[in-house]
Amino acid sequence: VQLQASGGGLVRPGGSLRLSCAASGSISSFSEMDWYRQAPGNQREWVARFDNDGSTDYTDSVKGRFTISRDNAKNTVYLQMRSLKLEDTAVYYCRGQSLRSGRAYDYWGQGTQVTVSS
Repeated sequence: VQLQASGGGLVRPGGSLRLSCAASGSISSFSEMDWYRQAPGNQREWVARFDNDGSTDYTDSVKGRFTISRDNAKNTVYLQMRSLKLEDTAVYYCRGQSLRSGRAYDYWGQGTQVTVSS
């Protein structure tokens, strides 16, 4: 399965963007799907998770502003980002994790650049 992230761009502070992560196969095969981000000079950090049971979780800095969702019919996971801040600037990556025979396998998208600037 390949993941393709898209939807990044340049936005002003307070603006919104919706990122998409389209899978070449069924995303139902993933036990969870996540968004990560990496700002210049920083390590990649986890942003949001959508578990197969439908539960979601977010890093504290984006709670109340970002929403992760999943469309199984389109094999796509979304990250709706609102009230964007300068510090949200980063390359955003999606990740799908599948569990097989007791092992976890990670699949990463190529990243999409989000730049928040006035």
